[in-house]
Amino acid sequence: MDYVRYIEKTHEYYHNLGYEKSYSYAYNEGTPFTPLKKPLSECRVTLVTTASFVLLDEAGNPSEEPRMLGTNELEVFTAPSDLPSDRIFSTSEDHDRYQTDMADINAFFPTTRMKEFLAEGVFDSLSKAYYRSLPNYSHRKTTEVDGPEILRRCLEDNVDVALLTPV
Repeated sequence: MDYVRYIEKTHEYYHNLGYEKSYSYAYNEGTPFTPLKKPLSECRVTLVTTASFVLLDEAGNPSEEPRMLGTNELEVFTAPSDLPSDRIFSTSEDHDRYQTDMADINAFFPTTRMKEFLAEGVFDSLSKAYYRSLPNYSHRKTTEVDGPEILRRCLEDNVDVALLTPV
């Protein structure tokens, strides 16, 4: 089976664009995972993604177009966990179109699955909000700014578990 030599192709691509220094990939000394202190069925769970999406406001008039809430800025963005999935819209064009369809919100931001798991008793509760942080290819910003901000918000909401969906 052939596979794409992604790293080599990426280095060649950027070298051809004139970049002299090769991309420095993130490297973590440790693993940022912690064993659960209680059963998952007793945990408060949140969703954290790197998917690019915006939220659609409910149109007051059926002839009006919904307004977009939030932006695609490179900052931590909060989405209400009770927002219906049909009000979440992907703006991403940077994904493997052969593996998923970004029109299927649950393929990259499984809000419907989270509610189903809650109803089945897999989790005790869902957080008030879910979080999105767009990757800007800065390991420093991810580890020193966005990650700590998401952690701060999760701790404020008494979150025990974060489900990560990188896109």
